[in-house]
Amino acid sequence: MRPAAPLVLAALVLIGAVQAQGLRTTSDYLKLIDRDGDARVSPAEYVAWMSRGFEAMDRDRDGMLSRDELPGGRGRPIGREEHHARLLERFHRQDADRDGYLDAKELAAPPR
Repeated sequence: MRPAAPLVLAALVLIGAVQAQGLRTTSDYLKLIDRDGDARVSPAEYVAWMSRGFEAMDRDRDGMLSRDELPGGRGRPIGREEHHARLLERFHRQDADRDGYLDAKELAAPPR
């Protein structure tokens, strides 16, 4: 499994959650992640939302996805801190205007 596999899985969990909640627009998606209601997503909000997949897979709650907790039982184990660091890297790639937040348009765009 590639090192980015946990991020891909997190994205799939996110897509499923969005579809299950009947969200139709990027503004709906932003509102789901934007916990403080300021119409933008902070790094902390992004990491919290995108970490839901990691937390669901971490069955023993030790902060580490071991091989048996990874999809297909394959891949290199990854810790919560490494996962969060990867999410922050992705966040900053998506932050096109470099203001430290994601608006609806940035949130919907693939990371550069």
